[in-house]
Amino acid sequence: MDKETGHDVTAGIDTANPAGPGKRGCTRREAINRTLAGLAGAAGGGAVVALAARFARDARTTGTLEIFKNDAPTGPLWEAWKQRGWVKEGYHYLKLGKNVQCKVCPNNCILEPGDRSHCRDKINVDGTLYTLAYGNPCSFHVDPVEKKPLFHFLPGSRTFSLATAGCVFRCLNCQNWEISQKTPEQTKNPYGPELRLRPPLPESLGFDDMARLSMFPQDVVALAEWLKCPSVAYTYSDPVAFYEYTYDTCKLARERKVKNILVTCGSIDERALRDLGQYVDAAHVDLKGFDDDTYWKLNAGSLQAILNILKTFKSMGTWIELIHLVVPTYTDKPDMITRMCEWVVKNLGEDQPLHFSRFHPQHKLSHLPPTPVDFLLEARSIARASGLRYAYIGNVRGLADAETTFCPNCKKAIIERDVFRVTRMDLDAGKCKFCNTKIAGVWTA
Repeated sequence: MDKETGHDVTAGIDTANPAGPGKRGCTRREAINRTLAGLAGAAGGGAVVALAARFARDARTTGTLEIFKNDAPTGPLWEAWKQRGWVKEGYHYLKLGKNVQCKVCPNNCILEPGDRSHCRDKINVDGTLYTLAYGNPCSFHVDPVEKKPLFHFLPGSRTFSLATAGCVFRCLNCQNWEISQKTPEQTKNPYGPELRLRPPLPESLGFDDMARLSMFPQDVVALAEWLKCPSVAYTYSDPVAFYEYTYDTCKLARERKVKNILVTCGSIDERALRDLGQYVDAAHVDLKGFDDDTYWKLNAGSLQAILNILKTFKSMGTWIELIHLVVPTYTDKPDMITRMCEWVVKNLGEDQPLHFSRFHPQHKLSHLPPTPVDFLLEARSIARASGLRYAYIGNVRGLADAETTFCPNCKKAIIERDVFRVTRMDLDAGKCKFCNTKIAGVWTA
């Protein structure tokens, strides 16, 4: 077993209650206790004590996270999901008797038979971990690569972007919560005539078509090629949640010389990342703060886990760009911004692009105001003073040079952008046209 803005297309089952009628979530601590009790009869006392110590360490690292008890689809729905090909055995998990532990991300969900994972995409069926997010995207679109945002990766190109339901985080400010905080069954419908999307595309797709269509890995790659997109982006929710679908598609894309982009919160187990990362060309990673307490309250995540993964990306040679959404009262702290920028310079280097993005009221933080532009300018100044060469401001229209790339040597503007459009590019083979300085990035496919 070890192997921007999305479109809400929810259709299907009980969108008001993700856990289902009469079903409740279960914390990870409760799941650990049940697992240890179940193992007691199958292993000696010493083995149980050792497992208890290990699980306790995991719990302290990731906090107490919700799973969904007895929420796996059954009966006709489960059979229809399998018939569609939307089920696949998980690639990274442990068998613990009849229970399973998912090892894709630091949540380390422990599921009894019939349970659903924290990300809502994985289930335990008779002691086997399955994903329900495979070949069934609920959102897809052709985007400018600048929308991800990636400013130093194939600028001016288009990327075929897709997502399924589910996410490993619980961000209070999520802009795509209509899909990230839903189950696959709430966005897809396995009943009715089967529809498999591949070239050539139909003239139009209705709501019902979106809900029942399939797009398997080979279809994704074929569509990207047909649409003349040099890359595929796994985005909108989080590709860590739909890991198996992402992995298989990335592998096929690499074979076809189509590049792969992850747009992610970065909460992934190192082994799972190294397995997937061999096929990944670029990653946009949300660095959502630089304080453990804030990371947990705002996103239900662990800062250190993200920092470790950023260093792993760097060691693998993957091109990465960071984005930090400045959320008023949570992450609008100059001292935190300073510590974050200093860490980035020390661990990722002065050529690491960092985007400061303006918060707009969303999801569970609709009561907060947008980020003041003056603070975004201050954050960019802090980044530059810390030694970062490429600091940007996003989500602010009309702000001069917010998204302009300057040569770190001659200081001239070499790439100018207007929202998601490149309006000027003075690069020659990845070098500044004015002084011949090499500019960090991936400039050709």
